[in-house]
Amino acid sequence: MIMRLAKNTAVIATLVSALALSSCATDPTTTGSIKRGGKTLEQMNVAEIGNTIAYLSKQYEKKPKAKNVGLTYANALRMAGRDDQALAVMQQMVIAHPEDNDILSAYGKALASNGDLLRALEVIKRAQRPDNPDWKLLSAEGAILDQLDRSNEARQYYSRALLIKPGESSILSNLGMSYLLEGKLQQSEKYLRQAINRPGADSRVRQNLALVIGLQGKFKDAEKIAAGELPTAEAQENISYLRKMLAQQNAWSELKNEDTKIQ
Repeated sequence: MIMRLAKNTAVIATLVSALALSSCATDPTTTGSIKRGGKTLEQMNVAEIGNTIAYLSKQYEKKPKAKNVGLTYANALRMAGRDDQALAVMQQMVIAHPEDNDILSAYGKALASNGDLLRALEVIKRAQRPDNPDWKLLSAEGAILDQLDRSNEARQYYSRALLIKPGESSILSNLGMSYLLEGKLQQSEKYLRQAINRPGADSRVRQNLALVIGLQGKFKDAEKIAAGELPTAEAQENISYLRKMLAQQNAWSELKNEDTKIQ
């Protein structure tokens, strides 16, 4: 296995973060969902997310211990980049539901979003049952390990999760992003294409695929995929941002050279 190039990884991480925020991407394994105006959280734009947070805030005030309200509120806050507040909500939910695996899993993800990766890993492990493993927790643990630069370990967890839930789009998406963070673009594209063809694939998966294709310089294809999930102007803005970042940092040629080495 080739060594990871730190500069390329930094470029990719910046792009993933920036494009995810502009597209309101979120973790597809997070429990807690809502539909307002016929849209899920993943389908809402920034303004709609803001209105939904205001609505959920009132619901949370009325029922601060209600599991689905707390989970959905924290998820929406994370989508809006309000990670500190999302973590505070999940801390209260853990107090109210100390043995609930969905709560512990979401708490672990909130910790990870705030950069407390080792504690997040500890919480996820605590939630897992070795005698009856939860594929969502396995996938979440893999995602945290990826952030800790332990990609080989991470992929073992994704493989175990796929044994329990074969073809699950969110696991395949995490696997694709794992390869993306190493600059292995063709492997990343392979798994993300599998993910978008599975039931339950959401906007985040397709946006990640658009990112991977754009990183390979195929901007028209990337924009076409992004336009299927985002308003045309927003899709074009994302691809323009991608072009600009790659041009400024000469990242595309470096990423292309790295990907060529692994054929």
